[in-house]
Amino acid sequence: MSSRFSSLALDALDVDAQARFWTQALGYRFAEEFDGGISLAPGDGVQGPPLDIIPVPESKTAKLRLHMDLVPYGCSQEEEVERLLALEAVRADVGQGPDVPWVVLADPEGNEFCVLAARD
Repeated sequence: MSSRFSSLALDALDVDAQARFWTQALGYRFAEEFDGGISLAPGDGVQGPPLDIIPVPESKTAKLRLHMDLVPYGCSQEEEVERLLALEAVRADVGQGPDVPWVVLADPEGNEFCVLAARD
């Protein structure tokens, strides 16, 4: 017996704004609404786990212990970082240092994620 991965849950003050950001960032689509939350699913040709945006009454207060790593598809790391910044992501410092091969960003509510170098 074992468990199966169901979805990744992300707490949010503004569920709609977070859902808009992540659908554009990941190429996902709105799948369904539930109890004030929104479930996102991979769009056509996109791979990845479902993402549930869950409403919460408080804002993020500390560095996330679990985060998403994104890899650019069809563009360079630099181009993807610029695209995500245009979607209102911001650069984040979690102590990563200047010589790491990834870029740390945060979504509009401050949830950190990394953009890795593009892979073949």
